[in-house]
Amino acid sequence: MACILHLETATEIGSFAVSKDGDLQYYRINTADFSHSASMGRFVEAGIRILDEKGWQPDAVAISEGPGSYTGLRIGASLAKGLCFGFDIPLIAIPTLKIITAGLLRSTSQEASAFYCPMIDARRMEVYSAIYDENLHIIRPVQADIITTGSFGEYLSRGKVLFFGNGSDKCKTVIDSANAVFVDKIYPEASAMIALADIAYANREFVDLAYFEPFYLKSFQATVPKNKVIPGN
Repeated sequence: MACILHLETATEIGSFAVSKDGDLQYYRINTADFSHSASMGRFVEAGIRILDEKGWQPDAVAISEGPGSYTGLRIGASLAKGLCFGFDIPLIAIPTLKIITAGLLRSTSQEASAFYCPMIDARRMEVYSAIYDENLHIIRPVQADIITTGSFGEYLSRGKVLFFGNGSDKCKTVIDSANAVFVDKIYPEASAMIALADIAYANREFVDLAYFEPFYLKSFQATVPKNKVIPGN
């Protein structure tokens, strides 16, 4: 196990955590919309002081890699790289959609037959999403979607699909299926990164500090089912 610093700044909510041997030692979260530049530095500074008091040295920094806000991810990446260079430690990058799903799975009972669909809001009726199972195995990789009445029909026809994340609210009135379940107030949080980062650290799954770039939300060619009307257009 290791001592890892965790930064999550992909959406409007920012958070920072310190873990040691898989246990949460320090945690701070800021729910004010996109004020990461004002809060994250203070969180990190306080976390480092706690490490100094305990005589611990960080072994790695874990960052939420996106998809997410350009500004938020840039702030997180800059802080993370500075910490890595300063302490001469490696950087771990964890997909934001996987972090959101890990947060949901730790707060609810796992459903073996369900699909888990985290969503990051893009614009209008556009989202970035992925599909996981209850063990966090990827069923469908991240892709950009324009939400219509036929979205995720392949999975909804096979069983229950849980939709969550800040992109799911606008889908409630569009995706009409008895198998669609919307879970509110599930966000990417640094505390949900701990188990994922520990696995990555044990497997030496590090990214190149010099070349790492987060997965920013940007204009994309989303998937639109044929003969569907896009709500809001």
